[in-house]
Amino acid sequence: MEHPPQQRVHAFGDDALGEHDAVGLAEQIRTRGISPLEAVEAAIARIERVDPQLNALACRDFDRARDAARRQGASEPAASAFFAGVPGVVKDNSAVAGLPTQQGSRAYRATPEVEDGDYARMFSDLGLVNLGKSQLSEFGFNASAEFGGALPPVRNPWHTGHTSGASSAGSAALVASGALPIAHANDGGGSIRIPAASCGLVGMKPTRGRVPQDRMLREMPVRIVADGVVTRSVRDTAAFLRESEKVYRRLSLRPVGDIRGPGHKRLRIGLVVDSVEHETDPETADAVRGAAKLLESLGHHVEQVDAPVPASFVDDFLVYWSLLAGHICLTGRRTVDPSFDRRKVDNLTAGLARNLRRRSPRLPLAIARLAASKHVSARFFDQYDAVLTPTLGRVTPELGWLDPAQPFETVLERLLEWVAFTPLQNATGDPAISLPLGTTSSGLPIGVQLAAAQGHEARLLEVAFELEQASPFARIQDAGGDQPA
Repeated sequence: MEHPPQQRVHAFGDDALGEHDAVGLAEQIRTRGISPLEAVEAAIARIERVDPQLNALACRDFDRARDAARRQGASEPAASAFFAGVPGVVKDNSAVAGLPTQQGSRAYRATPEVEDGDYARMFSDLGLVNLGKSQLSEFGFNASAEFGGALPPVRNPWHTGHTSGASSAGSAALVASGALPIAHANDGGGSIRIPAASCGLVGMKPTRGRVPQDRMLREMPVRIVADGVVTRSVRDTAAFLRESEKVYRRLSLRPVGDIRGPGHKRLRIGLVVDSVEHETDPETADAVRGAAKLLESLGHHVEQVDAPVPASFVDDFLVYWSLLAGHICLTGRRTVDPSFDRRKVDNLTAGLARNLRRRSPRLPLAIARLAASKHVSARFFDQYDAVLTPTLGRVTPELGWLDPAQPFETVLERLLEWVAFTPLQNATGDPAISLPLGTTSSGLPIGVQLAAAQGHEARLLEVAFELEQASPFARIQDAGGDQPA
């Protein structure tokens, strides 16, 4: 049953999770202030309180989570992984043994996976306890997890009449509401950064190849997807990258290392306020300019620049995006599930697949230009240490604005307006981080994005620490509105 919207939903309270971020909770567990089982039980209780309003969880795995927490509680802290006992979830487009991978779609009925995918295996190796799988938009194509009435939408805990962003919608809603301190997210056009911006979180898309991925994502013609997490603090994101690097290290990339605070180097930063095709809305533009002034006050040099985006980029990315949808629709019974019925995909997926049929002659050149976009980016970062932009082209919309039950052309036009800044780094492979540095007049978070050259996550994290210290992020439990769930 769909619950009526409330203004604000959060689960923060006086339990084992308290107001800890993931690093703080890990320290509590390591020093035996609380047990892993107490942390997991508190997370389960919180999810059960908020999820009827947020619709963030795709499937539960609470009993196995309790068993894993008991095993971790019986081990010696010195021998445990850094995040041992910290509860989280895996996004429902990554394989987890024993759980289905439904990918937000009603076009098939998924069966439980036989084994963990590469990401879920690393998630477990870090000590994180998986409580289930988080909801996403169908196959991750939409920037809002809405389902045309087939399922309740994933709601934003800051204001449940608004989208939580997507595709990592469920993960962001659970972390922002305080139900979990950290959750898996992945990003093929902004899907870590978009929900982070919508829900007031830190969301970093790492450099291509930095974090292990399931095979399906590794085999794309252009590897636009990167895996990571959404968190409430910069130190949680930094700790995740540090610890994941101990489990999996891509030797061709410079290491992220152990980043725990601001750096000393003052940076040359390019500022882009408007996208190549749309003007950014006033509140978002003000937030970005405010972040630029803050960076200048901290000693960095910021100057307005032209967007480092190839002229053909938007069209090329749309053609490639259409390829992904078309491939699913044409091969779904073999590549997704034998029960796949392409007649049941939503209007956005179907429209993208139709777009591929019309524009397939352009595909080879589009793929070549997307692959070459990294060279345009590299030339830009020869002159600048980072680029500052909005994360999104306008403030977070109400639910319904991107509902895929609408005509394809309507949804696509709105998507291209809203998701105007994030796809570039998916093509170039560069890292980018969204930080909650603004707030709308109605109290919704606004995300500001910093991007850097491939391999320079450490630089972004150092600046992010500096900005977080200078302008602490708004907290949902301090905001006005309705009472906690």
